[in-house]
Amino acid sequence: MTHPETWTTLKILTWTKEYLATKGIENARLEAEWLLCAATGLDRVGLYLNFEKPLNSDELVAYRTMVARRGRREPLQHILGTQEFCGLEFQVSPEVLIPRHDTETLVTEALARASGARTVLDVGTGSGCIAVTLAQRLPDAKVTALDISSAALEVARRNATLNGMSIEFLHGSLLTPVAGRCFDLIVSNPPYIPSADIDLLQPEVRYGDPRSALDGGADGLDIYRALIPGAVRGLNPGGWLLVEVGVGQARDVAELFRAVDGYDDVITAHDPGGIERVVGARRKEQS
Repeated sequence: MTHPETWTTLKILTWTKEYLATKGIENARLEAEWLLCAATGLDRVGLYLNFEKPLNSDELVAYRTMVARRGRREPLQHILGTQEFCGLEFQVSPEVLIPRHDTETLVTEALARASGARTVLDVGTGSGCIAVTLAQRLPDAKVTALDISSAALEVARRNATLNGMSIEFLHGSLLTPVAGRCFDLIVSNPPYIPSADIDLLQPEVRYGDPRSALDGGADGLDIYRALIPGAVRGLNPGGWLLVEVGVGQARDVAELFRAVDGYDDVITAHDPGGIERVVGARRKEQS
């Protein structure tokens, strides 16, 4: 009589690390732990305290299902259903760009220039991570968030509710839904990947993020060419427009700002990896 194999926490983590590594996944051990936390309800400390504990049948089924999905290079965040951003938790789905820690630089730079801001606009809000974070950090400001995707807006609304924030969500392209209105701060993380480069991205990005949130046109700058001149009319005097940019794009985007009469004080900011990740400028004060 044969007995079913016993899978302890340590044994299945060791196996999963090796399996995910063969699928080209970096940080395979860490991801194995996150998946097992989701399957068992334990945190990572709990896993270490229960290395010799066998998994029950329900935990094994749930875990193996998640590991198989990750082995097919489905994004970890889609499997877990959430992603942390600026210390807050956000639901994610294939309808939105997964929040990335690079984008926290945009939030940091926005907060540094938001003293006294009463009105804030997030263009292309996606999951709502930027808008929700700014609403939480700027409790006296009214935050408005736009997106061309109604499906993305549904995710963003859920995230605002999840984090207890009141945000005005509007559907439409670029600044069209707020035509005639002015803001003290406008931020955006637009699509900026050159079209030809998308097929070279990791599978998790190519197939996990919506192409509309990635594709910035032939050189990746299409949205900036429309947003930067349009936003100058939507800023109060002294207000800032800040945008996230891709690797090597900061100089060209800064020139787009300088080409528009009405902006002053063009700035760039580096992310923790040393990449120029944010470009922005201030609307000139009225004379």
